[in-house]
Amino acid sequence: MVASSLDEAKQAVREQIWSILTAADAAHDASVHGRIPNFKGAEEAAARLATLPVWQDASIVKAVPDKAQLPVRVRALEEGKTVYMAVPKLATLKPFYLLEPAALTVPPADAANSSIAATIAPTVEVDALRPLDLIILGSVAVNRDGARIGKGAGYSDIEFALLSEAGLVTTETVVVTTVHALQVTEIPIPTTEHDVSVDLIVTPDRVITCANPHRPTGIDWAGLSPQKIGAIPALAERHLS
Repeated sequence: MVASSLDEAKQAVREQIWSILTAADAAHDASVHGRIPNFKGAEEAAARLATLPVWQDASIVKAVPDKAQLPVRVRALEEGKTVYMAVPKLATLKPFYLLEPAALTVPPADAANSSIAATIAPTVEVDALRPLDLIILGSVAVNRDGARIGKGAGYSDIEFALLSEAGLVTTETVVVTTVHALQVTEIPIPTTEHDVSVDLIVTPDRVITCANPHRPTGIDWAGLSPQKIGAIPALAERHLS
């Protein structure tokens, strides 16, 4: 499948899931279209995730800054886990906020908020991160094989590629997405070799262990435009080195 038709197929899945969520009144957003849905039941999904051994054993967590995963970030900080969260659009050379529970100057519920984190958390370069025990992704849609799609900007896949190339994603790192049950779909999700899939899907009501998760191992330079590389300093630096 060529790039344009692949993008169109992914967008068709997004539109279908956004419409399903809207019809079911399953998200807090006035409109879910164009975003990672802030689904109803996110707190329950975070609580279910927290019952799992992979969560309880994790001390270093990388989490997306989306509203749907705010309860996960709050719980991680409350439980003393170190949390790394991406700077919006990876737009700085130090593209991750470091949220260290012992160093917080505000309560975890505030620190985990992406806008507040931007004012109180130091930023760190990719190579300054510690190896990750758990990666939390947001999704628009996901299937039981672990294939997922986000809102289409591609930042989660780029983050994962940067972290993998830096040796921070190991064979022990578990990749999880928290979603509404309606986001778990039987619709085929088109993927490429460089798309990140998940090991576990956690909804408010259940945990799904994915049958065939895929881990890309490096940066897909051929799939990145010069404009995209130039807009992400951590990518640009590696491209020049």
